Amino acid sequence: MDRPTLSTVAVVGLGTMGTGIAEVLARAGREVIGIDTDQDAARRAAAALEASTARAVERERLTERERRDVLARFRTFGDLQAAAEADLVIEVVPEDYGLKHRVITELDGIVKPSAVIATGTNALSVTRLAADSARPERVLGMHFFNPAPAMKLVEIVSSVLTAPEAVAAVTDLALDLGKEPIAVGDRPGFVADGLLFGYLNQAAAMYESRYATREDIDAAMRLGCGLPMGPLALLDLIGIDTARTVLEAMYAESRDRLHAPAPVLGQLTAAGLTGRKAGRGFYTYDGPGSSAVVPDALTPRADGRAGTPREVRSVGVVGSGTMAAGIAEVFAGAGYPVVLAARSEEKAERARARIASSLERSVRKGRMTAGEREETLARITPAGEPAALSGVDLAVEAVAEDLRVKKELFTALDGVCRPGAVLATTTSSLPVVACARATSRPRDVIGMHFFNPAPAMKLVEVVRTVLTDDDVHATVREVCGRIGKHPVDCGDRAGFIVNALLFPYLNNAVKMVQAHYASMDDIDAAMRLGGGYPMGPFELLDVVGLDVSLAIERVLHQEFREPGLAPAPLLEHLVAAGCLGRKSGRGFREYARR
Repeated sequence: MDRPTLSTVAVVGLGTMGTGIAEVLARAGREVIGIDTDQDAARRAAAALEASTARAVERERLTERERRDVLARFRTFGDLQAAAEADLVIEVVPEDYGLKHRVITELDGIVKPSAVIATGTNALSVTRLAADSARPERVLGMHFFNPAPAMKLVEIVSSVLTAPEAVAAVTDLALDLGKEPIAVGDRPGFVADGLLFGYLNQAAAMYESRYATREDIDAAMRLGCGLPMGPLALLDLIGIDTARTVLEAMYAESRDRLHAPAPVLGQLTAAGLTGRKAGRGFYTYDGPGSSAVVPDALTPRADGRAGTPREVRSVGVVGSGTMAAGIAEVFAGAGYPVVLAARSEEKAERARARIASSLERSVRKGRMTAGEREETLARITPAGEPAALSGVDLAVEAVAEDLRVKKELFTALDGVCRPGAVLATTTSSLPVVACARATSRPRDVIGMHFFNPAPAMKLVEVVRTVLTDDDVHATVREVCGRIGKHPVDCGDRAGFIVNALLFPYLNNAVKMVQAHYASMDDIDAAMRLGGGYPMGPFELLDVVGLDVSLAIERVLHQEFREPGLAPAPLLEHLVAAGCLGRKSGRGFREYARR
């Protein structure tokens, strides 16, 4: 077949996604035929285009004449027959196979022989939909992301039946629309949703198990990973029923229990609590379609914490690495006198010098004055042994992620710290209770998992064990507020919130490359452009360190015993070869040596 020219495009289904796609097409100069059997939907789509183009004129992104031209290029109809003159038809009707099948087979008898039909599905089989068409070589997937005018990614989905000329034509169209297309094969979720929905499902299961509140899960992933939305809020936005449909399709193919929809998704769907569109899902909203969250029976009370905080007047930090120095800087910057203890005076002095350099950068960037820098640095006292922490009210260990080393340190702290002092570990994956049992006062031990770089990252996971005293928990939460951090509560299990949700997602990205489904570059682009992630998974793995990532994934697999959590062999092979990421000069990508 010759490559078709796609000048006139029909959009079937004028919901939120269809309306957004129609706007993108009309503003790019295409003639757009909007089709929906619901006249109200067609009117809403026209009104939405009028409103968005009016805003564009106000912001001087369009002239009034250009706006009139855009509006003139968009016409709405209530019957599929209107697609007869289209060069491309994009269907974005609800995610139901029977409905999509009916639309595509009806279009067979309406569109001209050269027309291309694109399904907007993100979960159903493009191959199956194409096979039922009279012209399967002209059927493919064109998966836009919501909101279509803003999101750059478009996944172009080929089946084994799709003609290369059809793929080339819609790829050229996507580029002309200002989008970044990536070519993918036909499997549920494709790239972006294939990675995203597994993560969302695990967040729903975490909430369902009452491991953490919805607010803490969402805050942890926003503040700990830089995501634009927390997973439960995102499920409400996507639609809980839609998410469940996608996961069902993914599980049907993978049989991976991590893709089996969390029961809470089915329960909420059955109750009609499908998210923002219903006015209630994981959260309660001001009304159907509203984005404004309103308090409900599950909203935490500000005064609902048990325990009375202990007074914290001074802090000890044990360690000499990047994390220890960052934590000491945070406490000193908040006004606390800090004892920074390392294995030697020399190491402690080097850590203090690292803090001095960090503070100097803040002065140069105008974040503090030179006087404030000197005052902060003066609050930090370096020491060469844990005994120097004898008078502190809170001791925070930030030594190597080795349980034997940490247990030995907690035994030492138990012997030198005053009665009533709070002892905290910054572990990201080891059992806090093991550190607690290394002391004679396990009730005083808690986890304070800071994120790197500690001065910049707002999140602290507060990890209480079954032995932690309520007063200790209350103390650490209050201290977090005083140092400008956002605490989230976690139980003492592998990965806590952030790593338990983040690393299976990273592992699945590695498996996707290992299976030759998509390239690293396409996967990174998909998650940045389609998911709003600050970094793609392979960029992030190389920054974190492949050895660190593998260690965390092994801990998660050992704790939960889920086959789907087993580290990808490709990751294990790279670590065995010494390819550890940026720090070694090579990981998933190669880097210039410093």
